[in-house]
Amino acid sequence: MAELIIATKERRKRWLKTAVYGLALVGLSIGLVYLLRYLIAHFDISVQEYATTAYLVVFATSLVCNASIFVPVAIHIFVMIAVASTWNPLVTALVASVGGALGEITGYYAGYLGKRIAIPKNTPGYSKVVHWMDRYGPLAVFLISLQPILPFDVAGLLAGASRMPLWKFLLACWAGKFPKYILLCYFSTQILQFLPSWF
Repeated sequence: MAELIIATKERRKRWLKTAVYGLALVGLSIGLVYLLRYLIAHFDISVQEYATTAYLVVFATSLVCNASIFVPVAIHIFVMIAVASTWNPLVTALVASVGGALGEITGYYAGYLGKRIAIPKNTPGYSKVVHWMDRYGPLAVFLISLQPILPFDVAGLLAGASRMPLWKFLLACWAGKFPKYILLCYFSTQILQFLPSWF
């Protein structure tokens, strides 16, 4: 009975952390959108002139944030949302997904070189990911990169440890990230239209 109560408290704590993390992400995204709009209005910047630079920033932040292993860095999400609110959301999602997939190579090679030693077994979702990777391979990578809850780093490590070909890993990873980022870009830009425009 005591173990059940402790497990319930841990689950609630995990959900609370996830909710706070999500709210912080939303707040930072909105703040960055307003900052971007302010800078464009204040300095009278031609938006189309800086589209390439904006997409390059999205690519770089997505690459760097996804290259971190077991560190939940979501800066690329609110950079992506800010850029999608001003420039083309489809191109933004494409650039972010390519950068994100390439960033996951670090996790893949950490698993490839370090085998299963590099993966802590107490990582949330570890046993599920191991089962999916053994059974489904690239489909598991696709499904795990498509969903926003389980940490993708475990899938990258396990794909490397199981010696999945790199091109299959990257293709499956990109195929999962792209539709997720498209939904995120379009959904967030629709939501941001309802916020008051101060500039």
